[in-house]
Amino acid sequence: MLIPLTDTVRKIFIAGLILILPIIANAQCVMLENGFAHNDYLHKRPLLDAENNGYTHIEADIFLHHNKLVVAHINPYFKGKRTLENLYLKPLLAQITANNGCVYQGHKEPVTLMIDIKTDANKTYAALEDVLEKYKSILSSYDNGNVTTGAVTIVLSGHKPYDEVKAEKSRLVFIDEDLRKVDRDTVANVARMASCKYSKLLKWKGNGLISPRERLRLLNYVTIAHKNGDQVRLWASPDNKAVWKEILSCGVDLINTDKLAALKDFLVAQPARQTAN
Repeated sequence: MLIPLTDTVRKIFIAGLILILPIIANAQCVMLENGFAHNDYLHKRPLLDAENNGYTHIEADIFLHHNKLVVAHINPYFKGKRTLENLYLKPLLAQITANNGCVYQGHKEPVTLMIDIKTDANKTYAALEDVLEKYKSILSSYDNGNVTTGAVTIVLSGHKPYDEVKAEKSRLVFIDEDLRKVDRDTVANVARMASCKYSKLLKWKGNGLISPRERLRLLNYVTIAHKNGDQVRLWASPDNKAVWKEILSCGVDLINTDKLAALKDFLVAQPARQTAN
């Protein structure tokens, strides 16, 4: 029996396509293991724009505002519906359910969701723990010394509740530590990433050649971080190909960018990942 294509049926059909198209698109992407979608929520379609470009590392800033975890860059007011759940956790759960346990169809590696805490570390983390518990089935976890990898790994940045996380015997989060402190006390299974602002390590902006001194400095930090099992990220780095190519050659794992399509095109065109010398 054919269903008449009334306006109501047509609207339902279109709404259904809108919901499933991002999931279909995921299967056609080239996964960008070295791409990091900085301030992802500022894009026209948070999460979906990053996914449709193949990003496996995505960042969202959160504020604890009226007991809600609001996603915003500076001002959380009047953004009550733009919560961490609505923009990220619920869509990710739906995609993982549809894609047989993966964010991207056929891609078994976890996607990292970095949550940059902008309000009080302990209070915000307490609220975050309650929310994440509802999504436990899709999240990587730590239990009494053992790490279980899920479809999504949560990494905390910004105002980090480091002592609280370190003391927990069971948790659903990991920490983005300061790259400049990776040679100091490091507790196993707490950190998953080591980051710092680009200008804190390097002054070179892509013009001419990087100085041997700056390159060696970066190489040393990368080597220590990798020994600790951390991925390396430099944030606020110049968004240009010369810088991207150089820091990749030094072993930096994640290129931080707001230019999703431009970085995707650059990474896809690169030869097999080089090893730093």
